[in-house]
Amino acid sequence: MSAKNCPESTRQKMINMMYLVLTAMLALNVASEVLESFRIVDASLTQTLNIVNRKNDQIYSSFDAAYIQNPTKVKEWKDKADQVREKSKALITKIQDLKLELVMASGGIAKKDAGPDFVLAPEEPILITSSGDTILIKKEDDLNTPSEIMINKKKANDLKNSIIEYREFLASYLEEGSPLRENIVKQLDTSDPKINLKEGGEKKTWEILHFESKPLIAVITLLSKIQIDIQNSETNIISTLFGQIDASSFKFNRLGSAIIAKSTYVLEGDQFEAEVFLTAEDTTQQPEIFVGGTKLIMKNGKGIYKATATKVGTFKWGGLIKYKTPEGNITPYPFEGEYQVGRPNATISPTKMNVMYMGIPNPIKVSVPGVASENLIVTISNGRIDKSGDDFLAYPSKLDAQGKSTSITVNAKMNGETRLMGSMVFRVKEVPPPVATIGGLNGGTLKKEDLLAEDGIFAELKDFDFDLKFKVTQFDISFTGTYVKTTSSKSNRFTDEQKSFLNKLTQGSTIYIDNIVAKGDDGTTRPLSPIGFKIR
Repeated sequence: MSAKNCPESTRQKMINMMYLVLTAMLALNVASEVLESFRIVDASLTQTLNIVNRKNDQIYSSFDAAYIQNPTKVKEWKDKADQVREKSKALITKIQDLKLELVMASGGIAKKDAGPDFVLAPEEPILITSSGDTILIKKEDDLNTPSEIMINKKKANDLKNSIIEYREFLASYLEEGSPLRENIVKQLDTSDPKINLKEGGEKKTWEILHFESKPLIAVITLLSKIQIDIQNSETNIISTLFGQIDASSFKFNRLGSAIIAKSTYVLEGDQFEAEVFLTAEDTTQQPEIFVGGTKLIMKNGKGIYKATATKVGTFKWGGLIKYKTPEGNITPYPFEGEYQVGRPNATISPTKMNVMYMGIPNPIKVSVPGVASENLIVTISNGRIDKSGDDFLAYPSKLDAQGKSTSITVNAKMNGETRLMGSMVFRVKEVPPPVATIGGLNGGTLKKEDLLAEDGIFAELKDFDFDLKFKVTQFDISFTGTYVKTTSSKSNRFTDEQKSFLNKLTQGSTIYIDNIVAKGDDGTTRPLSPIGFKIR
């Protein structure tokens, strides 16, 4: 059953049209005839309400029957339909109770409370409550009570909010822009009417338009119409949900096989394990799966295949999936796969050079074939090692130039246990000392103009691949020539006094720089070798 099989009936269209005509006639103050017409329309709406309710009950019964036959397939859609039934019933009952409140506030008489001599004439207007009681409507033309309850007490606003909440609930089950969704949104529309300039341009709300200064019987008829709109929307939604039961089922126009292995790489001595299953499988029936003539144990529609890895290499395997078609025929579907078996091993390599250095982070890349990085446990015997993304940073704590006490060990978490994958020995050296330079030179001849263009002395690590910086913190300059003078700087910059002497240098003069100290990013302080230059 689909939504397109539940259009608005011709009968309901006629009733809706009559309601609009009667509402327009109220403006002409047509009294008793109009009230009588509203009574007739409300009676027709009540009859239609009962018809739609029986239709919905049939759909819900279809859900119950389908669920008994196949709970797994139907449960999702039946649960949604049950939610629709619960919310629809709650809103319809709320509106029926609102009718009762209006009628009783307007002097209505409950049949059960009337005297034994009370006789209800067939032509008298009545209201049947949600509990099945009969109420005599005494003042069909009452204009004050509906305005007082619906407008002043804001019952109309409360009703509007309930309709909006219900409309959004139903719309959540439908795709954005679908015709059915648009129809439901339109059918349960509670927006304020557009301003009509021909009628004075007065702004009216949805509540005022429908409930202010309207006779009681007209308000009751409108509420009946809203109940019909709710039930029609309910019909469309649950019909769509029922149609999804088969739409969500597997359609077997082409079948195939699939293999999911825990890992295609297995260590020697371990087991290879894989799940073999039929793609697009209907979980209401399970296939039979055979490997090498042996029927596999089934679990959740999948065959579990295990093979012990006794030697290294690549191994192929396969079998048959036997599946019963809807016609009852058994159709075989062959499958095949492969897995690799390797010996336990780990690859450990420094990412910079084949040695580690004291006082700095040493990037180390560790990998084990078939094992994810997060399942590796890496330790170092000298210092500490930290995780850095998928790699590691090693921090040796003492020198080990011969590589006798520094090793990195790799363990892996596999199948619930920890296994040793391998280890590697490393040498640990001190970071080489930097070289003092001026203009990139650490001695020799230097033009005076090139010397004057420099601001000071720099420390450089020659041919060192790590990103480590040193900065000169002090140095002395001795000037020779026609005079000898030594001046000091407490930074890497020439002092004003030093610059003054540099300006006075002549060709053939020499400068000698010693007592040079530099501090590195690793926190160490190093004395640097002296350097000298001859001015040309």
